[in-house]
Amino acid sequence: MSKKQTAVNLFWFRRDLRLDDNAGLYHALKQGAPVIPIFIFDRNILDQLEEKADRRVSFIREALVGMQEQLEKLGSSLEVHYGTPAEVFTQLIDKYPVQRVYTNHDYEPYARERDQAMSELFNDHGISFHTYKDQVIFEKGEVVKDDGKPYTVFTPYSKRWKATLTEFYLQSYPTKEYHKHFYQQSPRRIPSLASMGFKETDHDFPAKTVREELLSKYQEQRDYPAIHGTSHLGVHLRFGTISIRKLATKAKEANETFLNELIWRDFYHAILWHFPQVGKGHAFKPEYEQIRWRNNEQEFERWCQGQTGYPIVDAGMRELNTTGFMHNRVRMIVASFLAKHLLIDWRWGEAYFAEKLLDFDLAANNGGWQWAAGSGCDAAPYFRVFNPHLQTQKFDPDLKYIRKWVPELEELTYAKPIVVHEEARKRCLEAYAKALKK
Repeated sequence: MSKKQTAVNLFWFRRDLRLDDNAGLYHALKQGAPVIPIFIFDRNILDQLEEKADRRVSFIREALVGMQEQLEKLGSSLEVHYGTPAEVFTQLIDKYPVQRVYTNHDYEPYARERDQAMSELFNDHGISFHTYKDQVIFEKGEVVKDDGKPYTVFTPYSKRWKATLTEFYLQSYPTKEYHKHFYQQSPRRIPSLASMGFKETDHDFPAKTVREELLSKYQEQRDYPAIHGTSHLGVHLRFGTISIRKLATKAKEANETFLNELIWRDFYHAILWHFPQVGKGHAFKPEYEQIRWRNNEQEFERWCQGQTGYPIVDAGMRELNTTGFMHNRVRMIVASFLAKHLLIDWRWGEAYFAEKLLDFDLAANNGGWQWAAGSGCDAAPYFRVFNPHLQTQKFDPDLKYIRKWVPELEELTYAKPIVVHEEARKRCLEAYAKALKK
């Protein structure tokens, strides 16, 4: 196809699947030239997914369909491609007279390498590349110590985060004012899941809204998995189908505990930015690399399938396998159980969660796993070993959550405990102490 004469700009959607309050999209539209919105189903990522009925791919496609409906009303269309970014942009540059490419920051190791490569590709073609902060409130070096070094403990980070926060950082980007600058074209087809080698999954995704009642009772109810006491907004934050600025504004007004959860998210993204090695399989605390893990494959499989004989652990894993979600309190319990009761490398669990979680986010998932294993920043001390029985008594005393996911709880068919808690705790402390020379 021959190039059209009118110069255009591209906006590259990634972790920001919305037209509203989108920083990079706002700047692209405001520039004035026609903006072609694009999304790439990145084969560098998708080809690594062994599970072809992947809820996340379904979620992304559903979000794209929703944006496409909005764009059609504006006389425009998404261009959705399946391939590697290098392949797709080479085709787009050949097809259109592209002046600028806009997008929003991504802080993961692969994303940073990809964006560097794309920047070089664009530069070779005389195209400028513009990226903006959008998925967090504070990034990179915006919240650091007085000496410019990054925080590695959450509490002082959160205090500085709150002290730094002004209305400026929560302002929405009025993208709607510039909708007229979307490139005008007929609707383009979005690739089907089947055409990319994926299968349909259930479309029972969490709502985008957060109930006022939930916010008002968040602090009291968030640790009880039988209660719908958490927002379930993780997937929407992960893929940017909601604005972090709007959510933080609501949290700031309604509930500080909920706001702290959003600050944890910024904190883990900051850790990943300043210490990218944690996203590449390394312990934050190097001395934890010396732990001699047992790595029993049969026990790992029983953990994965929810057959450990520890009901709260099994309930959590079955919820994850069935729905792609696991309650945050239970995530801590099952992670601690794998790393400490079974002495299985936390990276095995991290990878399993990465495969199964609908709201999988590298920064938060890695932060949570290293916290549970003791190897991360501001982590649980190595000698803290969650007792699943006590956790059950505290947070599921009536066994409502457990009975939902482990209906055979009182039957003879239920799995026998894979380890004895007291023995497992002793073994864990010995292994950790030996590695850390305590």
